[in-house]
Amino acid sequence: MTRTVAALLEELRWRGMLHGHTPGLPARLATGRPISGYIGFDPSAASLHVGNLVPIFGLLQLQRNGGRPVALIGGATGMVGDPSGRSAERNLLDRPTLEANEVAIRGQLERYLDFAPGSGQATMVNNLDWLGPVTMLDFLREVGKHFTVPYMLDKDSVQTRLQRGLSFTEFSYMLLQAADFEHLHRTMGVEMQMGGADQWGNITAGLELIRRRSGAGEGEEPAHALAYPLLLSPSGAKFGKSEGGETVWLDAAWTSPYAFYQYWINADDRDVGVYLRWFTLKDADEIAALDESVTERPETREAQRALAFDITARTHGEASAVAAQRASDAAFSRAPVNDPAILEILWREADGFTVPVAAATAGAAVLLAEAGLAASRSEARRLVGGGAVTINGQRISDADAPLPEPIAGEWYQVAVGKKRRSVGRVASG
Repeated sequence: MTRTVAALLEELRWRGMLHGHTPGLPARLATGRPISGYIGFDPSAASLHVGNLVPIFGLLQLQRNGGRPVALIGGATGMVGDPSGRSAERNLLDRPTLEANEVAIRGQLERYLDFAPGSGQATMVNNLDWLGPVTMLDFLREVGKHFTVPYMLDKDSVQTRLQRGLSFTEFSYMLLQAADFEHLHRTMGVEMQMGGADQWGNITAGLELIRRRSGAGEGEEPAHALAYPLLLSPSGAKFGKSEGGETVWLDAAWTSPYAFYQYWINADDRDVGVYLRWFTLKDADEIAALDESVTERPETREAQRALAFDITARTHGEASAVAAQRASDAAFSRAPVNDPAILEILWREADGFTVPVAAATAGAAVLLAEAGLAASRSEARRLVGGGAVTINGQRISDADAPLPEPIAGEWYQVAVGKKRRSVGRVASG
């Protein structure tokens, strides 16, 4: 089915991704004419994280509904800092670091957006290209004169930081973002800026600058804005952190595909339906069926499994998603695992242990004690005597007998009772 931008708002609405928009946007989209929209990305790290999936999927929905997505890398604004949603000023980065981060981010965006030539081709731009050469006097004359201090002070992003302290650098951020929108509107025909609800003040500043510099009359809308709701975790914290508080990155070297998969498989039942709507392209019928599984068969975690596989495959490729799924299933199954590739993932991701060569002949008592699966060798013998220990699927009855042959010459899967499991790797050399 051929999609047009006329369907964009309805798509976002049923998915729960629509917080608000400017009054004239529905009429503009109803014309069916393609529209270009942009979202900015912070290049302060060499990887995006799961919190960035909200704007990424916003651009993805725009593209699949016939629009042209523009991803703006804040090479200039990243050297300044945005007060929105922050309690402290961010570190300012140098140009070489920002340039390296831009290259890495482009590679990640290519997993979601289609940059191939065509009518809806995604484009990536860097605002350092046009803001970098601007002198202070030019900026004040061309941008600053269009804004009053009361107008800027009235923005929520400023108000929330004003009492705690806000540098002039960050206070100026909304003017830089407004300049971005006006530049893209004038040079590339970008008619819409998209972003989180906390960006609304900055986005509307851009609309004001475009209106003033284009000579549009009062009430005219030469450009438009669209905002997404802020996504919160069950605890009320901003979406994007693991249970331990760690950032979940899109770069496999920073957050492994297995850990990435586990983040989604652990989604709360209260949230999984939202995540399916926001972070997959599954249709309403598919998601309704998965919603029903949460209510009727929550123990199967069918919805979480579908979510985790879909987003991991999109982010890291299907092969990585299959391996992560198999490793995750193995980690929570009582069945023995014989696949060395899965054992290696479990060993790496679940704090596996190293088996000294001598321990293989010394017996289970030594192995369990050295692996930390038993407090002492005497406790290990008690566990073995009680029939609680299996190694590579074999029940161990003699705590001092040589261990079974390692899987593929290097792996031991050890289970103690029903809950304690670990993987050991025979030391090389």
